[in-house]
Amino acid sequence: MSTLNLEALAAAVSFDADNMWVELTDGRQLGIPLAYFPRLAGASAAQRKNYIISGGGVGLHWDELDEDISVPALLAGRVDQTKRSTKIKKAA
Repeated sequence: MSTLNLEALAAAVSFDADNMWVELTDGRQLGIPLAYFPRLAGASAAQRKNYIISGGGVGLHWDELDEDISVPALLAGRVDQTKRSTKIKKAA
């Protein structure tokens, strides 16, 4: 029997053109589309790199962007719940 481990903690964060990658302390890596987090999607590479891991690994914080992300929420599949003022454009 397997269970979902929501206790995993963040160890590092990185980005590619379309995704945020969260490396967990247990060795897993989560890939989350940047489109799910509009503030990160609109940020520069330098702004994205300027994060802190808070709460011993349970949170990710970008002070300049006013962005806070819960690692347990990511593991549960929850993303940014703020209302978006514009629709995310699909690639043609």
